[in-house]
Amino acid sequence: MNKHDITHHQSTLSPKDASPGFSTLGLESPLLTTLGTLGYEEPTPIQQEAIPPLLAKRDLIGRAATGTGKTAAFTLPLLQRLAHSTRQKNPFALILVPTRELAIQVSEAVHRYGKAQGIGILAIYGGQAIRPQLVALKRGVDVVVATPGRALDHIRRKTLQLKDLQIVVLDEADEMLNMGFAEDLDAILQQTPKTRQTALFSATMPPRIASIARRHLQDPVEIQIIKEPIKAGVAPRVNQIGYLVTRPHKVAALARILDMATPKSTLVFCRTRLEVDELTSALNTRGYRSEGLHGGLNQAQRDRVMASFRSGKTELLVATDVAARGLDISHVSHVMNYDVPSSPEAYVHRIGRTGRAGRTGEAITLVEPREQWLLKNIERLTKSKIEMATLPTVADLQAKRLTGIGTSIQEILTANKFEQFRNVVNTLIEKFDPVDVAAAAIQLAYGSKSGERKEEEIPVIRGHEMEKSRRPQGSKQAPQERSRGAKIRGETGRPAGPRDRGGPSIKMATLSFSAGRNAGIGPRDLVGAIANEAGLPSKMIGPIKIDDQFSLVKVPAELARDIMKAIGRTRLKGKKVSIRLERD
Repeated sequence: MNKHDITHHQSTLSPKDASPGFSTLGLESPLLTTLGTLGYEEPTPIQQEAIPPLLAKRDLIGRAATGTGKTAAFTLPLLQRLAHSTRQKNPFALILVPTRELAIQVSEAVHRYGKAQGIGILAIYGGQAIRPQLVALKRGVDVVVATPGRALDHIRRKTLQLKDLQIVVLDEADEMLNMGFAEDLDAILQQTPKTRQTALFSATMPPRIASIARRHLQDPVEIQIIKEPIKAGVAPRVNQIGYLVTRPHKVAALARILDMATPKSTLVFCRTRLEVDELTSALNTRGYRSEGLHGGLNQAQRDRVMASFRSGKTELLVATDVAARGLDISHVSHVMNYDVPSSPEAYVHRIGRTGRAGRTGEAITLVEPREQWLLKNIERLTKSKIEMATLPTVADLQAKRLTGIGTSIQEILTANKFEQFRNVVNTLIEKFDPVDVAAAAIQLAYGSKSGERKEEEIPVIRGHEMEKSRRPQGSKQAPQERSRGAKIRGETGRPAGPRDRGGPSIKMATLSFSAGRNAGIGPRDLVGAIANEAGLPSKMIGPIKIDDQFSLVKVPAELARDIMKAIGRTRLKGKKVSIRLERD
């Protein structure tokens, strides 16, 4: 029986069962050559299962987690179909994604896979100038990657014409619904030709996604890639260490750890692009050679940063999870988690960047008091122990530096290449004790090595101080797909905030926006702005209240200032909006 004739097909493949190569999936020679050039050898399970039915022009529902290769799964068939189609001025394909980060990432992937075909691609999302988008759309593009709100804006302006559309892809559909884009998706799909091919990808399948699929997909092939369980001892070559530190001291703590470890090549993970920029600047101010990598960089900037890191010119690469996807660098000695990842899978994915090619790697995580339960959850699910250590003191750092100077002096003495300095020493020892002269020379070398930066002690957090922030004993993780039915007054089914998800009672703060219902502001506008600009996952955003003249949004208190900075640079509904922190 041909699997393409099965309407509902469930795959239970794991990555190790993947086929010998892409050549068996029906892809033609130009794309296979491109994949070979890019270094791809084996398809992932979602690619293996989704590519053949998509090439056969079937509608498809693909259930697979982020990071499983979905982008190539829908992009490669799209490009092959485009190669056999008459090029039109209007778009051939529309890919809808929840965030601008993902829009940039997907458009870069389409460009990378379709470079040999000369594909015209455009990413459109809020927060960027609309005029270049208008010019590009008027000139004509083959593929549009868009967030739903900005796509609908162009459709209503009649600047995005969908009459020649052959393919629509909904990527991370569940996240688009979480961000309040359900009505926009319906409105967009209703404007597309009935003859189009539609592919819907989602990590989960809540009832509202199933409803959209029933209304807009025709006889879809359904594929589910069951996530491979995290195995015990997931990173046997990686030493895993955690340090307890409060947020105000995190930069100093990271610098102290780097000074003590003196790593050759370090990958530092941050939660948001704003955090990446600020941490990169802070580290460079302290004398490190660091570069930032996030979704705000164009391809040329990204290539330059990666080339610098690969060559060893840059010691530290500070990156977001999204921007770091697909990186394959064998010589990373240390991975630093500036924040504890929100999921064990993300943690495993991060620390897997070190300890490669038979080498031993170090994975170091800075843990804030409120994050300890996340670390315990990671330990429980990975069945691996993360050793909690005490941050090095100023005395430890001084001892480390002095030891290094002593080692360097021994190497110079062994090499016996210091003849030109003997006259200075001979002159000095006529007036001073030789031991004093040597000590003074070491003091000079120490000052040169440490620079003028004054080292301060970082407060030590004791174990008993952390207990208050742990998840209560016996509490369970909330199911990933909880009911969306509970509504906040005046709102349209916003997901519950961090307090309601079975986790610890995270301290929340209220942000007040100077625009509300009269300006056309809705929940999705606020959630979209916070998720896109500040990089905060929608599930971390708490209750929203919208009045005629203003809007209130609950966010984690420790991230409130970062969110205000990030959103202060953008617009809501085309208008500049002021934001202030409410005193509850």
